[in-house]
Amino acid sequence: MQGKIGSLSFVNKELEKNNLQAKKKFGQNFLTDQNILTSIVDVACATKEDAVIEIGPGLGALTEHLCSVCGFVLAYEIDKDLIPLLEKNLANFNNFKVINEDILKVDINKDIDELLSGYKNIYVVSNLPYYITTPIILGLLSQTNKIKRYVMMMQLEVADRICGKPSTKDYNALSLAVGYRALATKAFKVPRTVFVPQPNVDSAVIKLDVYDTPPVKAVDEDVFFKLIRECFTQRRKTLVNNLNLFYDKAFINKMLEDLNINPSVRAEALILEDFVKMSDYISQNK
Repeated sequence: MQGKIGSLSFVNKELEKNNLQAKKKFGQNFLTDQNILTSIVDVACATKEDAVIEIGPGLGALTEHLCSVCGFVLAYEIDKDLIPLLEKNLANFNNFKVINEDILKVDINKDIDELLSGYKNIYVVSNLPYYITTPIILGLLSQTNKIKRYVMMMQLEVADRICGKPSTKDYNALSLAVGYRALATKAFKVPRTVFVPQPNVDSAVIKLDVYDTPPVKAVDEDVFFKLIRECFTQRRKTLVNNLNLFYDKAFINKMLEDLNINPSVRAEALILEDFVKMSDYISQNK
């Protein structure tokens, strides 16, 4: 059966037969390339000992592949019209549960404890709705330490930013916010032509391997996450000019001098450790 749900003909027939259309408000684009579906699952490296959380399973194309390789799939689908189709399409599997909820509103730790206890690892493997990709990732990373790996398809531009490295155009506050908690790797690019309906942008699959503890831990994480946003407020400005928008000028000059950071540098030239040093300095001197 594997591979049936994700075919182009299946998706078109299923939508037509049930008088459904992809809903823009939910960011629905159905992936129809079996090789890409297989590649996503391969990147996740999930086994029968592992449980997978899927966000926005749609008609179940990726879910079908996941159910074949892992111990259990817990899917969150916000569109109630798709629930009966999902349950019908995956009727051959007994290791699948779909919850009609918005992933941004669930108590993920509670659901993991109640539904996925006993599995060796918990992973997220998803083709994410593009319009809420960043809130989903940052929300889950901040809420739980029970998820050890994320393998997610998203808009290429967002993937580039998440995986951005210092001194590159893609490096920004999002790179740092994710990089503080996980090692981000871009796995492969996905062309827009393999979706129904076809989006206006290309996509990419990334992998996040979550750290047990951050490589460099901030004294006050709220201060750290606030600081990285402030440092990239206006990308073309120097670090000192951005920070002077939010803090006393004399305080910022002293901090940069004490930490041996060049005030004329731009934020994109600094590494994670630099931002943690600055946030710690602010935490301890505010």
